[in-house]
Amino acid sequence: MDPSEIKIDSSPTGNQRFTFSRTSSTGSAAGCTSSASSAHNTDDEDSDSGKAQSYKDRRREAHTVAEQKRRDAIKKGYDELLSIVPTCHQQDSLGSQKMSKATVLQRSIDYMQFLGGQKKKQEDELDSLRKEVMALKIMKANYEHIVKTHQNTPVHGQNQVSDEVKFQVFQQIMDVLFHSFNSSISVANFAELSACVFSWLEEYCKPQVGDFSNHICGELC
Repeated sequence: MDPSEIKIDSSPTGNQRFTFSRTSSTGSAAGCTSSASSAHNTDDEDSDSGKAQSYKDRRREAHTVAEQKRRDAIKKGYDELLSIVPTCHQQDSLGSQKMSKATVLQRSIDYMQFLGGQKKKQEDELDSLRKEVMALKIMKANYEHIVKTHQNTPVHGQNQVSDEVKFQVFQQIMDVLFHSFNSSISVANFAELSACVFSWLEEYCKPQVGDFSNHICGELC
């Protein structure tokens, strides 16, 4: 074959060009659609991720605020204890170092127990005073009754005893008692004095002592 007769047709036909062009257009459209869908999905994912991040941030911020409030409340409570409890005003053994929270709590507990004991003591004293007031009221009522009884009793002038006679009787009684007391009491020490006084009271200060009564009657007569 003659090389000059060989014909190489490198140019595509019209149909081939049309087919290529159609195929290329279809591929481009599909590629554009795919790119648009991918971009839309990416935007949705970014939006969801942003919402989740925003929710986490809000929760983190709320937790931080709540934690700060809790710490502020605890600090305020410790500050109030430091200002109220007297023993917390004293310097710790470490000198100028800030008192620990454990020490503040322990001293507060000790002070509360001390106040409880003081309250119990005051309640007991108050109860004792109330009983004493009641006893005094009863005594007052009895004395008022005695006074009223004597005021209502008629007094006859001729039967009255003078104050001088009363004093003489009292003097005789006291003289006898003093002599017996002076002869019976020892003042060597307090224990011996107490024992002698009780013995003297039992022996000489009883109403049934006959000699003493006879002596008084003899003086009056």
